[in-house]
Amino acid sequence: MLLKTIIVLLFIAVVISLFSGLGFLVKDLGNSKRRLLFALGLRISLAALLMGTVIYGAYTGQLSSKAPWDRQLHPEATTPYPLNTPPKQ
Repeated sequence: MLLKTIIVLLFIAVVISLFSGLGFLVKDLGNSKRRLLFALGLRISLAALLMGTVIYGAYTGQLSSKAPWDRQLHPEATTPYPLNTPPKQ
């Protein structure tokens, strides 16, 4: 649960950094783009941390997929479908 919380917080931080960069782009028309480049560097660092955290979680097994199309990964989660039974009336 802690890993999922860290992932959500990192994602929120990336989105905040994205909008702060947008604000710097709009406010600093013609001025130095120093704040914009700092926001870009911060966003790249946060995205790298986010990707590393997701990869770590998948590698250690703390994050797993339970999507219906992953039947090969989770055969115990699927229910067998009877093929040759007559329909119930």
